[in-house]
Amino acid sequence: MFGSSVEAETLDPHDTVDNFAWRAIYYCYDRLVKFRGGTTEIEPALALSWEISPDGTSYTFHLRQGVTFIDGAPFNAEAVAYSFRRLIELGRAASGTVEGILDVSGIEVIDEFTIRFVLNFPFIPFLGTLATNQASIVSPGVEQHGPADHGASWLAEHSAGTGPFYVKEWRRGDVIILARNENYWGPKPALREVQIRYIPEAAVLRELLEKGEVDMAEVLTDEQLDALAGVSGVTVFEAPSFSVCRLYLNCTKPYLSDVRVRQAISYAIDYEGIIYAVTKGHAVQMRGPIPQGMWGHDPSVPQYTRDLTKARALLAAAGYAKGFRLTMLIDPGIPAWVDIATIVQANLAEIGISVDIVGYARPTMRAMIDRSEHEISIGYWTPDYPDPDMFAWYWFYSKNRGLGGNRSFYTNPRMDELAVGQRAEPDPNKRLEMLKELQRIAVEDAVYVYLYQATYRTAMREWVKGYVYNPMLLYMPNFDTISKDYGAG
Repeated sequence: MFGSSVEAETLDPHDTVDNFAWRAIYYCYDRLVKFRGGTTEIEPALALSWEISPDGTSYTFHLRQGVTFIDGAPFNAEAVAYSFRRLIELGRAASGTVEGILDVSGIEVIDEFTIRFVLNFPFIPFLGTLATNQASIVSPGVEQHGPADHGASWLAEHSAGTGPFYVKEWRRGDVIILARNENYWGPKPALREVQIRYIPEAAVLRELLEKGEVDMAEVLTDEQLDALAGVSGVTVFEAPSFSVCRLYLNCTKPYLSDVRVRQAISYAIDYEGIIYAVTKGHAVQMRGPIPQGMWGHDPSVPQYTRDLTKARALLAAAGYAKGFRLTMLIDPGIPAWVDIATIVQANLAEIGISVDIVGYARPTMRAMIDRSEHEISIGYWTPDYPDPDMFAWYWFYSKNRGLGGNRSFYTNPRMDELAVGQRAEPDPNKRLEMLKELQRIAVEDAVYVYLYQATYRTAMREWVKGYVYNPMLLYMPNFDTISKDYGAG
């Protein structure tokens, strides 16, 4: 039993970019490649081997034979081609993984078990992108459930993969039940069933974990996790991560379209206060958009610190010395966001900006963000593949406005050039210079409020065995290899 204070929005892997939804999706599917254990190294999955052309634009995969989808359809090169065409043609947020990199015309079926992808340019992280949830291989059989949308309406609540589990049932607002795929081609999971139960009140979720009525629990506050660390039979796991928390400042809205207002907000925030009040010190302030520890991070990028004098001067220069009113959109089911919003509200009041906190359930909140119906909002972001592209192209490319990543609806032609250009630059030194310029502009333009980079923490009963942490798969426990030993805990 996995208890979650956040509910999934959809179960279609070619639709969502939400890790909380991926938790239920990821192990219902396989991909051509996968991350090896807790590392970012790539190893075979549905593809047994591959060759990459010398110029880095052609990837040829030799596929595993004898695999079937949960609906009985055979896995082969045509199925892989269908899956990537579906991802591209749906054009939803998940398609950003290959947007501009791979077109439908670049998908070539060589024979029954060989497929080739011809890229538009040599994209260095391409192999890593194929291990992400978005690259899940979906059965062509979903077409029978609605060819007009490639079966998307049906797949939103079902699964159609070759993975170790499949979606047995989803009772919205209650539980998603994953059942073991008894015909799985790989090692059979020890767990016969995984129940992902939606428990919106984090305090209730903590209590259920303490009582042993749930085996694992997310998302709990750091204060709750600190308390659980002292409970007999409970383990609190923690490790460094690339997970970050940022405020979205919608650049299309009145007031926020002025960079001076966004800079004023950035100077008004009490970063240290948020880190210690919300994470209990289990985080560090972000320095620009690319997290510390990731290649491409520029430690010399300026960092905003709380300076109310500068903040007030910037508001006055923008013509808003008397202040104004904004709304901040959150999901109140995530306690940390409630705490952050309360602190932000108090911080901005000190420079004359009144903030009304508006709360909606996560699926509604995300839909509103996608439609640009927010002024200020908040979100976590964790990379799907280990490359700064996840923070550069996704966050700042103007065509990604909305859930695709650019949630501040920011537009800057130079940033478009940098965000797209760094993807295609094969020279690491030249690419690094492009990323440095991008980070400087991102901070100068105050596109987001860069709050903090967090330590990943999760709680489980001691009888949960075999948990493996992977920094690319946050909030997605390895249900396929976890077991339970009630002789422990």
